[in-house]
Amino acid sequence: MRIGLTGGIGSGKSTVAGFLREAGAAIVDTDAISRALTLPGGAAMPAITEQFGAEFVTADGALDRDRMRALAFSDTAAKRRLEAILHPLITAEALAQAEAARAPLVVFDVPLLVESGRWRPRVARVLVIDCTVDTQRARVLQRPGWTPARVDGALAAQATREARRAAADAVILNEELPLAALRNEVMSLAARWGCETMTPP
Repeated sequence: MRIGLTGGIGSGKSTVAGFLREAGAAIVDTDAISRALTLPGGAAMPAITEQFGAEFVTADGALDRDRMRALAFSDTAAKRRLEAILHPLITAEALAQAEAARAPLVVFDVPLLVESGRWRPRVARVLVIDCTVDTQRARVLQRPGWTPARVDGALAAQATREARRAAADAVILNEELPLAALRNEVMSLAARWGCETMTPP
């Protein structure tokens, strides 16, 4: 079974992905794929350089992520141009990794699953990790280099809690939830969905 995992920034989605991996799921991390595509020699770099210019490329040939992030947050058209380059490459690599996986569950970890509109038809279930916006903001501000303005920009670029919950087949509310309790919820869900992949006798 193919599962889509998503959640807003600071929701705890990465922690949940780790628990799903522990439960035996294969994790396809679209953020990791995106980073690989924009490293020196990455498949997306020629098109990014052509579209945005050398000022968005570091000395070693990688994407200048901070400069591009600032542009994407302030310029919707530039963000669309970047997505037009990256999204087809990310999707192709993610599907290739899923085909190669040998696990009862394949989990696509997609931060912008709801926003993209492209992933829902490709998965059987969507799991949303949810928390309040205030909790998101407080968690992310503890990360190095994050300012209130940068956090607010990231939140504004993502779907609302309501939109994510509306797209979900299951929601885990990760609000003041002890780590052990979060793990138990994830393991229970993984066991249930893993059983659904078995062929009835």
